Amino acid sequence: MTDPMVQIVAMLRPTAPFSKRASGAGPWRVRRTQSPNPYYCAILEGGLRYADESNDDLILHAGDFILIPAAEDFTMSSVEPSSAEHLVTDPLILPDGEYRVGEATGIVNMRALVGYCIFQSEFASLLASLLPRVVVVRGERRLALLMQLLDDEAKGERLAREVVLQHLLEVLMIEALRATAGLTGSPGLLRGLADDRLATVIRDMHAEPERMWTVTDMARAAALSRSGFYTRFQSAVGMAPMTYLLTWRLALAKNFLRSPDARLEEVARKVGYRSASAFSVAFTRSVGVSPARYARVAAKSPEETTPDSLLPGVA
Repeated sequence: MTDPMVQIVAMLRPTAPFSKRASGAGPWRVRRTQSPNPYYCAILEGGLRYADESNDDLILHAGDFILIPAAEDFTMSSVEPSSAEHLVTDPLILPDGEYRVGEATGIVNMRALVGYCIFQSEFASLLASLLPRVVVVRGERRLALLMQLLDDEAKGERLAREVVLQHLLEVLMIEALRATAGLTGSPGLLRGLADDRLATVIRDMHAEPERMWTVTDMARAAALSRSGFYTRFQSAVGMAPMTYLLTWRLALAKNFLRSPDARLEEVARKVGYRSASAFSVAFTRSVGVSPARYARVAAKSPEETTPDSLLPGVA
């Protein structure tokens, strides 16, 4: 059976993370403004406080993991009270390469691995649109172990290092997302997949994007009335069923068009359009360029992502 989350993560083509080992002592505070790359933090020892402009205020402890799909303006600080005077702009780099925030000496109150997931595709925006603003997983030791493996691999120079890092990142993303799937939260794909009836339809859409879907077909697959299905899907996923289907079809189309031997008629058929012209109109309206031009530009200019600061507030 097609797993939508695995499909999306695989299409993101995650590359080796730019990560840092960070620790804190005494009162400290770091701030990160918006970044295009999903930000993660795995707490290895102690704890920290996460806060953002949407009034989320969370205390994270050892073993907890936080993923911010679209790294909006947020701060991380010591659990003990801190203020603007404790804001860190230049952390101290310790002899072992660890980044220290707060007091240079003293008892460590936080140790973590922080970093960005760097994607080789533009699908980060798709993922961010389908997920909660903040994904928090608590007490999942598997994630902490994965982060340790990533850290060890990133610091080493072993054969096939990049391949191993890419697969570890895929597993990390899937583990974090599926650990959150059963939790209630803001609308998004995870909430949709946590609803058995909606999950059936979402999986079917991913397995058969070429099918001539209607809302009535979807409602029938979910064993719900048409109006009941529409309302339930909109509430859980945060968008109308046909909007979700269009978003997924366009993501697939972009992926197909990156292939040098892609044929427009074949791509159109694979994503549910009866003709290349109908597909071209829909693609151009949503993406802003024709599929032919998109394919030419993608072939000449593969995506490149420049890593930004890994520790919030640190350049």
